[in-house]
Amino acid sequence: MRRYLTRKLITYVLAFFVGVTIDWLIPHLMPGDPIQGYLSNFSLSSSSYAALYKSFAQSFGLNVPLWQQYLDFWRGVLTGNMGISLWDPPNSVTYLVFSALPYTLALLIPAITLSYVLGNRLGAAAARRKLLDNTVLPLGYIFQAIPYPWLALIVPYLLGEVWHLFPTSGAYSLTLRPAWDWTFISSLLDHWFLPFLTLFLVSLGGWAIGMRNLVIYELENDSSRYLRALGASESVVRRYAYRNASLPQLSGLALALGIVIGGNIVTETAFQYPGVGSLLFHAISAQDYFLLQGIFVFIVAGVLIANFVIDLVFVSVDPRTRLSMQGSTS
Repeated sequence: MRRYLTRKLITYVLAFFVGVTIDWLIPHLMPGDPIQGYLSNFSLSSSSYAALYKSFAQSFGLNVPLWQQYLDFWRGVLTGNMGISLWDPPNSVTYLVFSALPYTLALLIPAITLSYVLGNRLGAAAARRKLLDNTVLPLGYIFQAIPYPWLALIVPYLLGEVWHLFPTSGAYSLTLRPAWDWTFISSLLDHWFLPFLTLFLVSLGGWAIGMRNLVIYELENDSSRYLRALGASESVVRRYAYRNASLPQLSGLALALGIVIGGNIVTETAFQYPGVGSLLFHAISAQDYFLLQGIFVFIVAGVLIANFVIDLVFVSVDPRTRLSMQGSTS
């Protein structure tokens, strides 16, 4: 186990290093100058512009060679100080990201967890019941094929504009101040539901289809036939088939995290939900390279940490992985 975890940690550390390096490279290779774009919003004389440009370049560390900027960026990543945002000065990049992170986690964690659990349960049930199969499978294909932006427009239109059931933008009512009382919490839940529903529905179909196909395969393979020949009841065969089918789904969860996070960025932007996705949109609009870099660092770190946790869970639920680890040590 120690050797396995060491290899995994080394892999994820290398992936983090490559991801953060690409994160630093992309803004520096993009056309445009963030300070020039920021100062263009003001009417300045040529002398004032030159003085301010020089001051900003020195403050943001852009007056040094690129290799020095790269080392300074890594120093900021490791210390949590990634500079000041050009979009919302004088707030720091770390402060803005951590302020938006709870809203994003409040969407992602329930949407990913519930769609995974419910989708697998529905898919497994559809593999055994014809009536469910005739309804779950077509709905699953429909939801899987729907793009996030399209559903993020249809859901608020129907449930918000037409039926007036939920608000369509923001995280809570602008007439309220944040407080731990039921009025504010109920407003949070009302504004949270539509973005959550969008992420949940798009993810649900894929899990249901995948589990349905895997359970059918497991019920018809040689190991299930052998269990039936030994006299095992059909409920026992189905339980083993479900457990075996869950392992590829668990691996697919790690691969799907990046897609879900990308869809979350689109969904937050469409609903004007003040999470990391909306923050990323503002950073792109303002050409705030420092905020962009900080957001991508947190996204890369979050995806890698989630994948590492899934790897640990996979080891605990899959005995074949533990046997292979014992074989490699012997």
